[in-house]
Amino acid sequence: MIRLMEVKDLPEVLDIYNDIILTSTAVYRYEIQTLNEKRQWFDEQKQSDNPLLVFEEDGEVAGFATYSQFRPYPGYKHTMEHSVYVHKEHYQKGIATKLMRELIRIAEENGVKTLVAGIDAENLGSMKAHEKLGFEYAGTIKNAGYKFEKWLDLVFYQLHLSGPKD
Repeated sequence: MIRLMEVKDLPEVLDIYNDIILTSTAVYRYEIQTLNEKRQWFDEQKQSDNPLLVFEEDGEVAGFATYSQFRPYPGYKHTMEHSVYVHKEHYQKGIATKLMRELIRIAEENGVKTLVAGIDAENLGSMKAHEKLGFEYAGTIKNAGYKFEKWLDLVFYQLHLSGPKD
């Protein structure tokens, strides 16, 4: 079941995110987040009216997704970059795709013109999943990040949407 994220979900969301920080290159961050940091993020997302979704399975948060403005300047107000994370015990269940479809629906409803994905270049599964959803390759920034003692390339994909209605 996909539903809006609530404050009570933050410990489970934090566990998912911190595991990804520690074990993958999906996030080019080194230090885990605290619950206070995640609460601040939640509050900022809510204040910006960005969607915060969770995928709940058997009463547990199995994944979460959101988007926020790509860059903090007015000219980017219709371009959003999304994030989708799934708990490692729930991989290969289609949860990320279901969350993405709902994010895309919300983005269309909210007048987003371009939805951007920043993906580590070694994450072929994510690239293929985005392509299946209609995202197009938009470029690579080589050596954009450094983690686990190696340089990482960041690949961008984008989905063109209808944009603002007025």
